[in-house]
Amino acid sequence: MTAAICLRDRLDAARAAARPRSSGRVRSVVGMSVTVEGVQAAIGEAVAVARPGGELVAEVVAIGEDGLVCMPLGELAGVRSGAMVQLAPGRLSVPVGDALQGRTLDALGRPIDGGPSLRDLPRVPTGGTPPHPLRRALVDLQMPLGVRVVDTLLPCGRGQRLGIFAGSGVGKSSLLSMVARGTEADISVLALVGERGREVREMIENDLGPAGLARSVVVVATSDGPALMRLQAAQTATRIAEWFRDRGRHVVLMMDSLTRFCMAQREVGLAAGEPPATRGYPPSVFALMPRLLERAGAGEVGSITGLYTVLVEGDDMNDPVADAARAILDGHIVLSRRLATSGHFPSIDVLESVSRVAPRIMTAEQIGQASELRRLMAAYRDAKDLIEIGAYAKGTNPVVDRAVQLKPAIDHFLRQDAATVAPISQSLAALAMLVAP
Repeated sequence: MTAAICLRDRLDAARAAARPRSSGRVRSVVGMSVTVEGVQAAIGEAVAVARPGGELVAEVVAIGEDGLVCMPLGELAGVRSGAMVQLAPGRLSVPVGDALQGRTLDALGRPIDGGPSLRDLPRVPTGGTPPHPLRRALVDLQMPLGVRVVDTLLPCGRGQRLGIFAGSGVGKSSLLSMVARGTEADISVLALVGERGREVREMIENDLGPAGLARSVVVVATSDGPALMRLQAAQTATRIAEWFRDRGRHVVLMMDSLTRFCMAQREVGLAAGEPPATRGYPPSVFALMPRLLERAGAGEVGSITGLYTVLVEGDDMNDPVADAARAILDGHIVLSRRLATSGHFPSIDVLESVSRVAPRIMTAEQIGQASELRRLMAAYRDAKDLIEIGAYAKGTNPVVDRAVQLKPAIDHFLRQDAATVAPISQSLAALAMLVAP
């Protein structure tokens, strides 16, 4: 069987190499899109545009009456009308293998850390398929993340997909860095999609550190890159995580951010001629999002635990991307600007956050303790205005009385220094002690 597969792969490669290369010309360049005529290509295939200084690779994103609409995987500088265009053989692919651990790659899987070449590694197409819904393993084991409030009150299951929702500057990237250091996963894959270039080195050197980087793969596409590179970074990171999962590894895939992935697809969709819909997002954004997110999760062997940051516009938790993501994901962690500005870190609003798999990965005792703490926090929130103005009389409500008494201890439990990793055994013991009668 193995020999037959190898022979088939060799025959496919030979046919691809022998296939005549279709060629054409650049018809026009509008915005960030290139219209090509004379080339026969399908959606998702790549073309090479001739220009001074080397070819520019672009991907076919739409087919119109005037020809192919292509989005570049680089800068358009130097591209002229009438420039030669050829169909590039094969689809986009990325290297895979254990040698990727400790490496930093660009959106196309090329090393940008100055390390050894990855040319000898096997390559796989960037596109992947979600695990079969009836053959994927159940999410029934907890994946400790090293963040006390998450591990006890918002537990993450092995193979779960969690969203981290917040406005800008509230601590999404900082929370991800805590997870990167504290997770007990076999390997971490970190996708920085559309992030500031300054944050890349800070994340690698300060947040991951040498020990964290040694068991991580980092994929980078900064905000100044083309939209297609930002899209490709998310696909590349997910495909690398899938390769490790299919070999029985338990992977944590962290993507910062899903919103900028959607913004990149908005640029591509509008350039391809799609009509703008909700807040300017074309329909393809909301079709592409579930195809990306469903690829994470538990497989028949191994798992991908997905953590996706969602940048909400104006702290509106119901903006289109946040609303669609919340419906697809298996839970959401909401960060509060009020907590962040008061110096409370991590700034997680526990009462507005939920893990949908918590009942299946926690014991009955742990569920009871978490519910009791939530009940105390909710009671204090409801009576907060009366307490602060001195209008609440002690003895009116026993639950509120206890919440007021435990408020300093609860705040201390919910806070955690960014550089500290909280072992799950200690976190659960602290929760039990906090809510003990």
